Amino acid sequence: MKKRTTLILFLLLPLSMLVCLCAGSVRLPVGETLSALWNALLGRPTPGGSFDAILFRVRLPRVLCVALTGASLSLTGAAMQGLLRNPLADGSTLGVSAGASLGAVTALAFGVSVPGLPEAGTMGMAMLFAFGSLLLILTLAWGLDRSLATHSIILIGVIFSMFASSLMSLVISFAGERIRSITFWTMGSLSGASMRQAGILAAALAVCGGVILLHGEELNAFAVGEENALHVGVNTRRVKLTILISVSVLLGVCVSIGGTIAFVGLVTPHMARMLFGPNHRRLLPASIWLGAVFLLLADLIARTILSPIELSVGVVTSLVGAIAFVLVFARTRSGRH
Repeated sequence: MKKRTTLILFLLLPLSMLVCLCAGSVRLPVGETLSALWNALLGRPTPGGSFDAILFRVRLPRVLCVALTGASLSLTGAAMQGLLRNPLADGSTLGVSAGASLGAVTALAFGVSVPGLPEAGTMGMAMLFAFGSLLLILTLAWGLDRSLATHSIILIGVIFSMFASSLMSLVISFAGERIRSITFWTMGSLSGASMRQAGILAAALAVCGGVILLHGEELNAFAVGEENALHVGVNTRRVKLTILISVSVLLGVCVSIGGTIAFVGLVTPHMARMLFGPNHRRLLPASIWLGAVFLLLADLIARTILSPIELSVGVVTSLVGAIAFVLVFARTRSGRH
């Protein structure tokens, strides 16, 4: 049964990517799309004209960025749920995503940029604020509890998230004519994605995601309890810091490119857990795959449901995630989770 589920999940991602490449305000034939992709891969001539423009300049970069963002957000959620032993946790529980959003909004509002690298200003500020947020949260948690207990980190993260949201509202009030683009960005959108951004996301996922995947056994030990993890030889403090830093980097990159896309890190790890169980050696890779598929389908809905009007993908994920949050919370309260 697990092998069949794994095979279906494995095939679901390329199928979802193909559907997203072909569907939209302008529909592309499946056969021609596959042929063009194959020819481009082999360096052969492609159809050219508007077909090439739509497929290779608009949809392919967007589909790649959406899949990589979904995979990254889902992986951070699964890692944080295992690390903090909280089924309602995801990467944003730390407050790192709120800090990254504050940095990106500040860059957009005040026009922070790097000559020759249009997205470097926003990305740099998001990364800087993500690391700063992590440092501040861990410092405050250390002051409250020298063992860096998970409940202390969650408490500080929630408080910091509210503080960062207030500062973000203050910054937006000074944005002037940029307020429209900032508002659309805060709802989450990958409509202007580029191949360079896809490369950045892929590199971040390969490095930080690889680090998280290597700690699957340690996360299994954390799931039983920090004391148990310590007794079986896990350096709990080092593992916590390593995973938290990896999560902060991934979230910083995702937020700087796609804006605030909520609930992906909450919904998809639970789907993966229902299909593959709680073992993080299987759960983490499954979360990557399901996260990519989930965000691809959410982005497809956002692009097509009111075509030619395009919704923000964050709106779709928030609608789905809000329902999932209530269901997970109800299961947690009833003691069935």
